[in-house]
Amino acid sequence: MRHALIFAAGLGERMRPLTERTPKPLLEAGGKPLIVWHLEKLAAIGVNYVVVNTSHLAGQFPEVLGDGSRWGLRIRYAYEGPVPLETGGGLLNALPLLGPEPVLAISGDVWCDADFAALPAEPGGLAHLLMVDNPAHHPEGDFALGDDDLLHAGGAPKLTYGGIGVFRRELLDDWREAVGDAPGAEAKPPRFKLRPLLEAAMARNRLQGSRHRGRWTDVGTPERLAQLDAELPAAGSAG
Repeated sequence: MRHALIFAAGLGERMRPLTERTPKPLLEAGGKPLIVWHLEKLAAIGVNYVVVNTSHLAGQFPEVLGDGSRWGLRIRYAYEGPVPLETGGGLLNALPLLGPEPVLAISGDVWCDADFAALPAEPGGLAHLLMVDNPAHHPEGDFALGDDDLLHAGGAPKLTYGGIGVFRRELLDDWREAVGDAPGAEAKPPRFKLRPLLEAAMARNRLQGSRHRGRWTDVGTPERLAQLDAELPAAGSAG
């Protein structure tokens, strides 16, 4: 994997008032912006090109991150307009800036100590998702992980998609069929969630995953950000 995409376009509504002046991925934990933890990990595994999709307070990202050269990266920005395109629309919008190979895509508002290098550079199916134990705010989970590394809609126990995965471009080939008449699908550019595409791939046994048993945080509220910030100094430079 030489290319990566970081989803950073969300409005961060649950994080207000912190996100009224700062995009959520630029909020700090452990002395650095959340997105910088990802950039450092990507550089460490040899990724050299990162696309950051933006919308809310988009101008702050190049101000803080620049062109990525301080990490040995080349960063390009995919502006989605004033209304974020959701994860599926964001991935589609960023494709012209990405190469033909599978892309490592990461939510800018999670923190995780997973080894990105352990993720497959070439997924056996259309995508490979990093799954984590269900957090308190999402106890029902998302998908079940079988012994064959395939993800399934049914079965127990279910795990939560951790916002980190490797995606083939072909996942988006039939996006219109997958999302149907969902609100935003007919907009220009289209706005739609990634989950219907994942479910369509899963129905064809083309969605794989692996379980991460280490640390992971969905930094979705000021309280979870404060907790992560308090924990990271003790963790040193881990992650």
